[in-house]
Amino acid sequence: MTEPQLSADRLFGSNLVAMVAPMNSDGSLSESGMDGLVDHLVATGCDGLVVNGTTGESSTLTEAESAQLVGAVAARSTGRAKVIAGIGTYDTKATISRARDAEEAGADALLMVCPYYSRPTQAGVIAHCLAVADATALPVMLYDVPARTGMEIAASTLIELAAHPRIVAVKDAKGDLFEAQSVMDRTGLDYYCGIDQLNLPYLAVGATGLLSVVGNVAADRNAEMIAAVRRGDLDTARSIQRSLIPLTSAMMLGAGGAITAKAALTQLGVIPNATVRMPLLDLTPSELRLLADALTGVAAIVG
Repeated sequence: MTEPQLSADRLFGSNLVAMVAPMNSDGSLSESGMDGLVDHLVATGCDGLVVNGTTGESSTLTEAESAQLVGAVAARSTGRAKVIAGIGTYDTKATISRARDAEEAGADALLMVCPYYSRPTQAGVIAHCLAVADATALPVMLYDVPARTGMEIAASTLIELAAHPRIVAVKDAKGDLFEAQSVMDRTGLDYYCGIDQLNLPYLAVGATGLLSVVGNVAADRNAEMIAAVRRGDLDTARSIQRSLIPLTSAMMLGAGGAITAKAALTQLGVIPNATVRMPLLDLTPSELRLLADALTGVAAIVG
C-alpha cells in the first residue's frame, strides 16, 4: 500500500521565517536571545520557525550547537509554530546524523539543501535526498538555492523526489517561476518562496507560503500579504509588497541576510546584539543608517 502524502501546509505552516542564531558578544550562542526571538516571531504572525538555515549561520555551527538550537526553539515555541530544522551538508552521512539529532531535539520537519561544493550528479542528489528522507519519520522540505550550492535541483529531479511520501515541499531560491509552476502542476509538492524580492509573484502563481529573511522583522506584513493573496485581493497584496521594497533592498541586496537580519533585530530591541561569526562581518555605519531608515519607513506605514 502506498503511504499517504503528507500535507505540507499543515506540517510547515505558510508564513515561515529563516531565523538568525542570536549570539553573545563573544560569539557563543545566546539561548535568552533565541527565546526572545521566538516570542517576537510568533507574536508577529510567523507560524513556521526555520532554525539552522543559512540565515542562522549553519555553516559555522557544530553538530552539538545545531541540536542545542533546535531543542531551544522547540521548547520555547511550545506548539505555537512549527519547527523546521536545517540539516543539509555536502556529506550524506553527516546530513543523516544531523537529521536524527534534529528529530530527537523536537523538530517537526527538516529543511535539506542540495549538497554543495561536491557538485554531485542529479542521480547523486536523488540518492542523497532519499537516504536522508528514509532516516527519520519527519517530513522534508528540499532547499533549491543554486547561488549557494553551485548547482540546481533539476525539475526532473524534483518530480522524481516528490514520489517519496515524506518529501513534501520545496524552498525555492532558484527564481524560475515557470519551472516552479510546472513542478507544482506535475507533483504534490508545496512551494515556499525563498527569495524575498519575489514573494508576491510566487504567491500569485500558487506557492503555499513564504520562507523569509525579511520576516525576522516584518512577519506581520508577510502574513497580511499571504492572506490578501488567498482571498484574491491582489491590490492589497501589491501595496504590502511595495511598502516592503526599501526594507527588502536594505536587507537582501547588500551584506547578506544573516548580517542584516541580526542588525535589524538589534535595532528593534529583539536580540541584545548583532554578533556574527567570521567570515561574516558587521555592517558598516552607512549600511546601518540605511537599514534604520528602512525600518522606520515600514513602521510608519504600518502605524
